[in-house]
Amino acid sequence: MRRTSRLEEHALAEIPSPCYVIDEQAIEENCQVLGRVQDLTGCKILMALKGFTVPDLFPLISSYLHGTCASGLYEARLGKEKFGKEVHAFAPAYDDHEFEDLLQISDHIVFNSLAQWERLRPLVEKNPRKVSCGIRINPEYSEISTDLWDPCARYSRFGVKADDLRTVPEGIEGLHFHALCQQNSDSLEKLIAVIENKFGHHLSQVEWVNFGGGQLVTAPDYDIDRLCRIIADFRAEYGVEVYMEPGEAVAFNAGVLLATVLDIVHNEMDIAILDISAWAHVQDVLTSSYKLDVIGGDEPGRLGHTYRLASRSCLSGDILGDFSFGQPLHRGSRIMFSDLASYSVVSNNMFNGIPLPAIAILTKSNDVRIIRRSRYEDYVSRLL
Repeated sequence: MRRTSRLEEHALAEIPSPCYVIDEQAIEENCQVLGRVQDLTGCKILMALKGFTVPDLFPLISSYLHGTCASGLYEARLGKEKFGKEVHAFAPAYDDHEFEDLLQISDHIVFNSLAQWERLRPLVEKNPRKVSCGIRINPEYSEISTDLWDPCARYSRFGVKADDLRTVPEGIEGLHFHALCQQNSDSLEKLIAVIENKFGHHLSQVEWVNFGGGQLVTAPDYDIDRLCRIIADFRAEYGVEVYMEPGEAVAFNAGVLLATVLDIVHNEMDIAILDISAWAHVQDVLTSSYKLDVIGGDEPGRLGHTYRLASRSCLSGDILGDFSFGQPLHRGSRIMFSDLASYSVVSNNMFNGIPLPAIAILTKSNDVRIIRRSRYEDYVSRLL
């Protein structure tokens, strides 16, 4: 499995469990790929904080990327204070207080509706800082099969449809779209064709176009040559700056979630109870078709010992999945779930008072550095 070998080979016995272990070298390799795309095309790539937020790695990532994109005030502020460089913001709606604060720290702000732009435009115009404003458009086209992840599904709340965007409003300098999820550049090419067909008469009227995220640029099978051609052709045709904001590509295959078996029970099958929780730590397992990958494990029945991996929480359906192993598990067995740097650290919760996993970095010099441990105060501060 790509880039997990350093983590597999490293002695992780001294690392607290549960723990996210992030491979600094893999992060840099991903950033080098993204940096090469920027160099070849002149586009600007932002890190989507909703996908990966480990500030200790921001100095490394910011040496390659142009800035961050945020889904609200707190992410924008974190990007400004810890990452630096450009700060872009989009949310389906802004309240006035949040928006006034965003104006002080954002370089780009994208509006989800024309009515929202007209309501908040006076605040933009009187703001002493220059902020470039854009409109999110909805191409009503998607190849995403899971509605939970599909921003262009029927009844989507995201963006302005072509029939409703007769002209680019005065003061709007950019357009933003997002309709991909873990997809290759062929999907982007088809999406761009739809954008050009529906919104092409607006593209030369703006200064920049944001292609959004969902492009898994750092996956081994991603067609980077095609991506570069798409971007270069688009820039040449419309004379615009192109932005991309991949959420998963920065940390793709760059980390594991380390867990430990606390007990094994039997009820028609062997069930290993772990010190993590799907509901608290990997919600996609319960809310969508996402399946975890266990390093050294396989599909049920393929290896000699099959177990259901279950959570320590009191939620009956809090199950991580069924896997087989070459050797029997026992209390104290360590299990590593691969490719869990993206979208996990940022979405954890403390359901049932279960501690958050620690966060560790496997440095390029092959040392392990613990940067965060869960504390009782983290739990109490959310409630009091």
